[in-house]
Amino acid sequence: MGGGRTLPKNLEISVLLDFYGDMLTEKQREMIEFYYNDDLSLAEIAENQGITRQGVRDSIKRAEQQMLEMEDRLGMAKRFHEMQDGLEKICEAAGRIAEYNNRFVFAFEIDTEVKSIIETAQQLCE
Repeated sequence: MGGGRTLPKNLEISVLLDFYGDMLTEKQREMIEFYYNDDLSLAEIAENQGITRQGVRDSIKRAEQQMLEMEDRLGMAKRFHEMQDGLEKICEAAGRIAEYNNRFVFAFEIDTEVKSIIETAQQLCE
């Protein structure tokens, strides 16, 4: 990839794009996708779009700011990650229950319910 990149790559922006990308203008969304997802430099995007490098930079910075403000107000990405973490903990706890059940008691009902919990949590993670 070419040089000319002065904006720091922020992984959070790629995540926010998934949640808030549809709320950006088509041009802003394109610029962000080119920069973060396609890993093009500002100069490459400018050349491809027929605009100045500064125009690309300004568009990306505005889009980043808009998405960060949306996340501050709505918190969708934060809530999503909290839910993923919670589901992971549920799966881990269910696994420990299954292990305890298999090692010490083995109740068919517990085994069935643990499998159901794990299956449901995994479906929600997809």
